[in-house]
Amino acid sequence: MPELVYSTKIKAMPKVNDFVVKFANVNGSGSASANNMFAKAIFRMGIPVSPHNIFPSNIQGLPTWYEVRISEDNYLGRREGVDLMVAMNEQTIKADIQSVVPGGYVLFDSSKALANDLIRDDVNYLPLPLKDICLREFEKPAQRQLFKNIVYVGALAAFLNIDFKVLTEMVSEQFRGKEKLILPNIHALELGQKYVSENFEYPLPLQLKKSNKTAGKILIDGNTAVIEKNISTACAAKNTANSNIYAAFNGKLDCAAAAGETFSMKLNDSSAGDKEEVSNIKIRKVLKLGDQKVVGAGLD
Repeated sequence: MPELVYSTKIKAMPKVNDFVVKFANVNGSGSASANNMFAKAIFRMGIPVSPHNIFPSNIQGLPTWYEVRISEDNYLGRREGVDLMVAMNEQTIKADIQSVVPGGYVLFDSSKALANDLIRDDVNYLPLPLKDICLREFEKPAQRQLFKNIVYVGALAAFLNIDFKVLTEMVSEQFRGKEKLILPNIHALELGQKYVSENFEYPLPLQLKKSNKTAGKILIDGNTAVIEKNISTACAAKNTANSNIYAAFNGKLDCAAAAGETFSMKLNDSSAGDKEEVSNIKIRKVLKLGDQKVVGAGLD
């Protein structure tokens, strides 16, 4: 059994579909896809979420954060304080723990002992030996780092009552056509869930319950939404209906465009109201968003 450190001052208050989870990672560690999986799984449970990436620097090895506000009432703005911190970065762990609200939780890799000066008596600690688990289960060093992120998502599924079937379905969708990657990722999720089920009382007072507040919606970031709308407009103008890659938005087929094709389009000039010609826009790839596909493009 792990040595748990519980708050001695403040008891955790029950919160259902209304709390903030923040991930503190190292840039380049492969955490982005795991953290996105966490947010999307909650969204697919019908619960509104508002994820936010924080990149003080885009340099590999430097800190990065991913904050997810979960709100049944569909509040999207960030708020002060973190209810559950997933502290995976030794460089920032002290400040990360300080940002947790009294009575909140800190999930950390207990493969290495937590320093005494990082222990607060008003928060609860969730030690998971992530490095040790991955060292035992995976042979390649690169796999160990990547699957470490997936293991903590599996642990969060148990702690927060995330529908595990939703997670496994997402893995199957993400790696469709690369079947050899599906089972290892599901195994990593199961490792985290199993460790929690064998060593903790779960779920936590922070819990998720299925809702229907996201019906008919997709989870998309602002940049992708703007690009998609511009591309769909331009594709429609070019009448490329016989091409093989499609852009769709909210379930409606807007246009089609061939990968590698370039074209021009006019954009509004906000100051004068005129149209400005932008050339050499290339269709680059298709982004999968649930059941929707969105074309990604950029200037050559």
